[in-house]
Amino acid sequence: MNENKPLPPWAHLIPKDAFISYAPTYKVGEYFNRFKKDSFSPTDSEPFTFYYYDPTTHGYPKDKTYPLITFLHGTSNALEGDVCINYAGGEFYAKDEYQKILGGAYLLIPLANEYRNEEGRIKGDWRETSEKKLYDIINYFIKSKMEGRCSKNILIGNSSGAWMTFKMANTYTSFFDILIPVGAGEIPDDKMLDIYDEKNVSLFYAIGQHDEINDFNKLVIHRLARLKSMKNSFIYTPEWVQNGDKGIASINFGYEMGQHCLVNPMHCNLMFDDGTPMDPRLPNGVTGWIAGLLK
Repeated sequence: MNENKPLPPWAHLIPKDAFISYAPTYKVGEYFNRFKKDSFSPTDSEPFTFYYYDPTTHGYPKDKTYPLITFLHGTSNALEGDVCINYAGGEFYAKDEYQKILGGAYLLIPLANEYRNEEGRIKGDWRETSEKKLYDIINYFIKSKMEGRCSKNILIGNSSGAWMTFKMANTYTSFFDILIPVGAGEIPDDKMLDIYDEKNVSLFYAIGQHDEINDFNKLVIHRLARLKSMKNSFIYTPEWVQNGDKGIASINFGYEMGQHCLVNPMHCNLMFDDGTPMDPRLPNGVTGWIAGLLK
């Protein structure tokens, strides 16, 4: 334990041989220069800023189709500027290693129009953004930046972005092929999951069992059997969220968020720094799971 760091409220529950890791082991910002920045204004709306990565400017041929991976950040992350590329879980997908596994992929990171009101509260996050506006942004990107050449439409969301991932899929089910909500407690009902199956939507559902925001026992555990029964789903619910150094993740900024920030190890492809998988069912990580669906 680090004596200079506050102990999280769940510290007494971890195994005796475990240790707490207070920060991800990767460098933030290393790949920001691979992203471009632009904006788009949906109908009757203020403009939305977005970051994007274009594989054809990094050696991939221009005359083929590619998947689009859209990353939806958590609440307050849009206020962090370029750092939101990382916080949304999208930065490392611009790495040569990830791109090679995927065969090239466009990356889109739209920013919610967040701001702080006079009381200092965050307003304008995804929960206050209509699905239609976000749909228009993604659709605009596919038409304008990809020239319509989108082979698969993938949506990855973290925290409130995970809530929006399900919300978008519920409203525009046929528009998406793969969903990866990370840290969402609002699981669609059985009827909606049936529609996912009918539309051949694949689901990677990830949440920690000690998530500080979404109560795993109240919101998730009774839905796991139904999620596992889907045509194509992968369920990742680790007892403890770990960083690349195999330590149990703790992020305390006045409110302990370590177990809620599963996006950090997901960002690292669910691989430890020594190259071993965090889940033996994923020997090639999350990118390997996605790549298998792209074939």
